[in-house]
Amino acid sequence: MEGPNQTQERQDMGLLDADSRFLFRVFRRYYRSFTPEMPHRFARKEFGFIPFGGTMRRHMAFQSPEDLKFFMATRVPRHSYYSTSYYRYPAKPEMDLKEWLGAELIFDLDADHLAGADEMTYSEMMVEIRREMISLCDDYLYSDLGFTEDQVHICFSGGRGYHAHIRTDDIYTLGTRERREIVDYVSCQGLDLDRIFRIEKASTGTRQYGNSTYGGTQTFRRIPSAEQGGWYAKTRKLMVEAMDDVRSMDLRDLRKKYPSIAKKEKETVAKYAEHIGMLEQTMLERGTMQGLTNFEQEFIMSMLKDAAPRMASEVDKPVTPDIKRLIRLPGSVHGKTGLRVSHLTRDQLTDYDPLKYAVPDAYTDEPVKVTMKKDMELDMLGQHFVLRGETEVPEYCAVFLVGRRYAGWGWASEAGEKLFG
Repeated sequence: MEGPNQTQERQDMGLLDADSRFLFRVFRRYYRSFTPEMPHRFARKEFGFIPFGGTMRRHMAFQSPEDLKFFMATRVPRHSYYSTSYYRYPAKPEMDLKEWLGAELIFDLDADHLAGADEMTYSEMMVEIRREMISLCDDYLYSDLGFTEDQVHICFSGGRGYHAHIRTDDIYTLGTRERREIVDYVSCQGLDLDRIFRIEKASTGTRQYGNSTYGGTQTFRRIPSAEQGGWYAKTRKLMVEAMDDVRSMDLRDLRKKYPSIAKKEKETVAKYAEHIGMLEQTMLERGTMQGLTNFEQEFIMSMLKDAAPRMASEVDKPVTPDIKRLIRLPGSVHGKTGLRVSHLTRDQLTDYDPLKYAVPDAYTDEPVKVTMKKDMELDMLGQHFVLRGETEVPEYCAVFLVGRRYAGWGWASEAGEKLFG
């Protein structure tokens, strides 16, 4: 006689297409053998799951790792989440009844937001978004914002990005407004270059003409020092790079990198470049643009306005201010890749390759038939695959290909139902 879980599983399987049934069976094997990675203060967290064939089930809570393991091993979710917030009553069915106690500070970087992501392979996207995560940690979280490495918990999302969870008593009770200010800072929103490179005036001295004395003033911009930190140091670095570009790049490349000067005549750019180059070291030592004409100073400011957004972190802006967010559960597998949501140290992040390190051990290298939807090449677990048409690949590779919809499970020349025997 079947138990209620077996009956439900049979009903669930009957609703799935061939691809989902393949993934379901592999995920079930994984969840029957895995050990849950319990979130911080997990008893105060809300959990949510998207099943194979169905809508999200949320407003759940677990009091022990054993309870969570039993649920996931028997229900086999396709996607698993938990709340970044802490609640007094996390299992209450309405948000107003949960009694919010605080929330982690979350930064979400997804390759979807990268320029040109549509033209990249999965591996290329992951290299670029890893570079963005490294910049977020090193240039903002550890430096400007002053968090320590033990307060910043880095996680590969299992899909196409990374998360950074900040856990410290100082931030748990921050509201939406304060969190939005933080994300504005790291994403360069509202940066006021005129405030950083403030305008000052200096006397040019006096001259005597007959019985009259004449004086004059020069207007110039102050250059921030590297010791000021934050965006002062960042924009100073940008200015140095911009002046170097003016001297070293040809006009076509310079206009491409700095669109605001595209209308400047070549002779004008050359003239500015020569004068700026002569005074660069003196300006940096004095901390002013004194000695440049107003046109040359505004020429530099235009380049800075073009360059500053490139220093911004590619965070998903709506995520950080959301104090009631659900996010991927570490230790679970992502339903669109089959890769494990994984904690990382900052050192591990440096050369982290999900297709090498986030493949669960529960996946085998037994051959699986797949039909490619497009030709492609893939490096996974140290093997290089050239994939075309109907082919066989190890199970771990088939899970990724089917999850990403690069391939269908089985061979297209066979009837789908017959594949299950």
